Amino acid sequence: MPDTRKIPFTPAQQALYERVCARIDPGRLRQLLFDLTDIHSPTGATRAASEFIAGKLGRAGFASAYKPMSETTGNVLAQRRGSGRGADLLLYAPIDTHLEGDDSDYPWAGPNRTVALQPRAHMVGDWVYGLGSSNPKAMVATIVEIATAVAESGVDLLGDLTIGFADGGMPVNIPARDNAGMSNGVFHLLNRGMAPDFAIIMKPWNWVYHEEPGMGWFRITVKGTLGYAGVPRGLPDFRSSVVPAAAVITALEQWLIDYAEANTSGQIKPHGWIAGVRGGWPERPAFPTAATEILCDVRINPRTSPGNVKAQFAAFIAGFRAAHPDIDLDWEMVGSTPGGTTDPENWIIQSAQRGWEHVEGRDYPEPDLLGGQTDGAALRRLGVPTARIGWPWPASGSPEPVAEGLGGMGATYVPDLIPCAHKIAYAVIDTLTRPREDLGL
Repeated sequence: MPDTRKIPFTPAQQALYERVCARIDPGRLRQLLFDLTDIHSPTGATRAASEFIAGKLGRAGFASAYKPMSETTGNVLAQRRGSGRGADLLLYAPIDTHLEGDDSDYPWAGPNRTVALQPRAHMVGDWVYGLGSSNPKAMVATIVEIATAVAESGVDLLGDLTIGFADGGMPVNIPARDNAGMSNGVFHLLNRGMAPDFAIIMKPWNWVYHEEPGMGWFRITVKGTLGYAGVPRGLPDFRSSVVPAAAVITALEQWLIDYAEANTSGQIKPHGWIAGVRGGWPERPAFPTAATEILCDVRINPRTSPGNVKAQFAAFIAGFRAAHPDIDLDWEMVGSTPGGTTDPENWIIQSAQRGWEHVEGRDYPEPDLLGGQTDGAALRRLGVPTARIGWPWPASGSPEPVAEGLGGMGATYVPDLIPCAHKIAYAVIDTLTRPREDLGL
């Protein structure tokens, strides 16, 4: 990889960058994050949040529009055009939250309904809480603040600064709302006029990534017979589906660990996790279920196709069946998205790394391996060179109790966002003050 410091800022570019950074206002960012977090936006129902953000960008001086996909949801697309001869740079983040924010989340989201899981905002000093306040809404608010700072600074850009926020960024599928999820929103924008030369997606973790994994969803169904708790064990006409499922789960967990090791390459370690087990009726515990389902997500390296991962999973199932001929099971792949990669020598990756170095004051190191999936994979697959830039996550030192584990992704310490905003601002000035031919276009 070439030295990312080979194309330093000119004094004029440094001055423009400092003008933009001087306009980035942590207090305004904090208030915007609070206001946005207070607008509930589960996958497939982001209309109110998206319309709110479209209005904010319009008032900041961008040509801004809400792009509906249905009565309940849609996306945001805004642009500030340059003087010409430059590139089109997209700053992007999803806008939907991963949970519903109601009783249907429980008990699956954990026993404690902390402020980080509530579909309403709560502020303590520089901390903003609420469902999705850190992911995705801190990203949306930060990008809006960067865009506002660019407009307020009055810097002259050659290229066009495009801002995009889309529903469906969460790795979910919501049948009740037109099967929203699985990057459907960013596909909608790209198919309807959003055509950037480069993109930056803001997501957690303080690194620059040039690639992200896809994912494969699998369902294993362990088969038995419908039973009754009053009959003794050993009857030839009854087979449990629940007890054999334990053997499947144990074997699958080990396979997922081995799979991740075997399929690691580039910046990606494609972890997989068993997400849930389902079977029977909660109101009929006297009747053992005839089917127990096991659900898992297997991440997919950009150099491995979903079809290849499906074949690897099929080989695991075949081996399990050979070792356990007494267990009757079936399986299917129920969802998939391929990973995406950008040449690490592409302009936008190099520019993002220069921005990281500029703000951090040190050489860019090798980042931690990545397993998280985002819309960045879809952008890359559809031909948009994309850099992922983030901030330290999760935030530490919260004055309010928050849920263990992933929780509501709903606790943000706003000062943590400012260095990331400066890194993105660097790439904006670096990219949009040069003619296209200097960027390899």
